Amino acid sequence: MTTPLKVGLIGLGEVAQLMHLPLLADDQRFAITAISDVSLSLLDYIATRYGVPSRHSTADALIADPSVDAVFILTPDHLHAELLEKSIRSGKHVFVEKPACLTVEQLEPILSVPRRDGQIVFVGYMRRFSRPFLELKRRRPPLAAIRHVRVRDIIREAPFFVGQTRNVFRPSDVPAEVIAQGRASTQAMLRSVMGEECPPETLRAYQVLTGLSSHSFSAMRDLLGPPKGVRYATQHKGETVIALFDYGHFTALYEAVIDDVSRFDAGIEVLTQTQHFKLNYDTPYIRNLPTRLEITTSSDTETATEIIGPVYEDPFRIELNAFLDSVRTGQPPRTGLEDSLEDLRLFREVGQHFRR
Repeated sequence: MTTPLKVGLIGLGEVAQLMHLPLLADDQRFAITAISDVSLSLLDYIATRYGVPSRHSTADALIADPSVDAVFILTPDHLHAELLEKSIRSGKHVFVEKPACLTVEQLEPILSVPRRDGQIVFVGYMRRFSRPFLELKRRRPPLAAIRHVRVRDIIREAPFFVGQTRNVFRPSDVPAEVIAQGRASTQAMLRSVMGEECPPETLRAYQVLTGLSSHSFSAMRDLLGPPKGVRYATQHKGETVIALFDYGHFTALYEAVIDDVSRFDAGIEVLTQTQHFKLNYDTPYIRNLPTRLEITTSSDTETATEIIGPVYEDPFRIELNAFLDSVRTGQPPRTGLEDSLEDLRLFREVGQHFRR
């Protein structure tokens, strides 16, 4: 049997507890050898639950830990840039949850940080690894045949779903100054893109782009290639975002709405003259909900719908498979840092429209 890949996790919050820890623990190809978090009570809880041998109160200590082959950066977004650079310089493989960074200016210098031969840096865009998305990519009509694309994230946020389905350990011992410093750092990073005088709701809209929308922008680019530009974008109260992406002879419409209606309507639709491709994603906060692709084809006299799915395989697990495959083969991942930079450039361009 191949030796398990020894991983260390920095950040043990919701996404780590709901997705990464159980998936890694259930997979004999991985061994969780070290963890780090600012909360000592959370460190103790996770170490005990998952039998982790090494716990570190600082990220630097985990990155330097010789028992770790691959660093998983699962922290709040404002910490990604610093931890990403340190982890790359350590020579270890790196998995960083999206977004890789919050701004173009943070990520560009990291691209030039030297890497050892075969070192993998992987950005976690799990939607791009779902089986129906890969099938849509395989069956996508020629770009010349496309008339319109609709991409959407119309959702209620995680607490509603998590509160009814999973137990998440929420520590009470994170120092207040750490929380305040994190908020201040995040605001400074957002304002570096959106301007010092930017109102709070516009900052929130940019944060929606870097969080929720990053999945959709990344999948759109993977499916269609990069757009020629942003024709129009607007936001309302920070949690409704509309953008029109220019693909020449067709437009891709993006819609994001965060509200309190209890549903998760996320997906991609591609329309040609005779076909309608419709991909849906359900909330990732309830494990193994199905994803499906519907393809409706019409002629002058007939119409039929082909359904691929429902597929219950967790996209996070498929993503881990892709990460491990890159580590084992040395082949660069589809979702690397250079790919992630394109999303940050789109976020910035969309954000510029918010300021007009």
